[in-house]
Amino acid sequence: MPIIRKDEYLKLNFFNDEHNDIAEFTPELKFMFSLYKKIFEKLYNWMVVVDPDGYIIMMTKGYCKFIGITQEYAIGRHVTEIIENTRMHIVAKTEQKEIGDIQEIKGNMMVADRIPLYLDNKLIGAVGSVIFRDLSELNSYIKGVQHMEKQLDFYKKELQKALGGNYTFNNIVGESPAIRKAKDLARKVSSSKSNVLILGESGTGKELFAHAIHNESERSQYPIIKINCGSIPSELFESELFGYESGAFTGAKKDGKPGKFELANKSTIFLDEIGDLPLSMQVKLLRVIQEREIERIGAIKSQKVDVRIIAATSRNLEEMIKLNTFREDLYYRLNVINIKVPALRERRQDIPFLANYLMKKISSEMERHVTDISDEAMLALSLYDWPGNIRELENLIERALNLVDKQAIIETEHLPLYITDGLLTSAINSNIKIVPIKIDGTLKDMYMEIEKKAIKAALEDYNGNKLRVAKKLAISRTSLYEKIKYYNL
Repeated sequence: MPIIRKDEYLKLNFFNDEHNDIAEFTPELKFMFSLYKKIFEKLYNWMVVVDPDGYIIMMTKGYCKFIGITQEYAIGRHVTEIIENTRMHIVAKTEQKEIGDIQEIKGNMMVADRIPLYLDNKLIGAVGSVIFRDLSELNSYIKGVQHMEKQLDFYKKELQKALGGNYTFNNIVGESPAIRKAKDLARKVSSSKSNVLILGESGTGKELFAHAIHNESERSQYPIIKINCGSIPSELFESELFGYESGAFTGAKKDGKPGKFELANKSTIFLDEIGDLPLSMQVKLLRVIQEREIERIGAIKSQKVDVRIIAATSRNLEEMIKLNTFREDLYYRLNVINIKVPALRERRQDIPFLANYLMKKISSEMERHVTDISDEAMLALSLYDWPGNIRELENLIERALNLVDKQAIIETEHLPLYITDGLLTSAINSNIKIVPIKIDGTLKDMYMEIEKKAIKAALEDYNGNKLRVAKKLAISRTSLYEKIKYYNL
């Protein structure tokens, strides 16, 4: 039997406006019933409520109108008499909710939710709601959500581009053991909240690592905030890092200004060239790390911040500690995770990959049709020491692209003299055993001499394993076989 019958429900004045003066109802109770009635009827979704036995005790006007009945007719009847293909009585019996179920009513494929109702931990019925009145309505909703997601993704990417932070680990090119070790460690600690110190020579790609770590972390939805500690005058450092309040000093903006740490709340701040940070600011940075709070210049109270710090430097901080130019306590706070980015001369086997990657990237930006680098030019690039590392290589590739005329390939003639003139010396000093070198004939003859000895030495090092030799020399196996045949090796 249902817990509330039709006559009892009419007596409660929930749907019927004729019974609005029931003496036993307090004004507060009458107000609540009236409020619930308006909410129930104004809901966009069609709804029905049944008791534990499956008898209808509430049903919205819209739902009744769609089925072609009145509310008075529906209330007190079993739900199976009123709603086609219903499962409301089953949910009320099994107490198992059903979310997003497809139900056909009058030829319409609807999407419905059905949820058990409890009062004081006792089952009192179930409520059902038609979320989408047909599948076309669902499809329209999905398309709307997808459109919003695409817009959000677009604006996030545009924001990252504007802030220069759209870099991932895929942008770190190379397969040498040294760079793979650095990438693996960086990727592993991306999800951590710990501070990171990135060490490496100038031009090795420390900033690229910082962006990749941030974009792989849970903080990637917010932009990374960058600050170069070597490019800001010492007197402006505090206001730049921590901001200031209105009227804090002469020339201060009327509304004040947030600092970099405030802007980086819930995100990551990248402190590049941390070794150039003045000693006075090192003390204040240490306090931010310890207390996790900042204080604007001129402020009367501090504010909490949730910021992950990634610092980078090309300087030897341990030597600076000995010279009392860098605080030891700050060093240990920053050096929780230490990542060493190798110099380019320490990963020579990556030079061909990097050179080709940069050639394609820059030629696309410059709209130049250059598709390859000759073997002689690549050998020259591979044997150079690159004191400026990847930044120097990038500048040299851009220079070469500007010099390429009708050819679609970078040749040795497009490289600067200090690269080609130092080729033999670089070869002799490199880890490729190609000495002695015959220093006579044309430049092409000398290249061929170097190439022949390089292949011969590599074949000896790898016991004739041509796959490993080709990988070592960054050429295809087909090209290797051709050169072996040409040089009669």
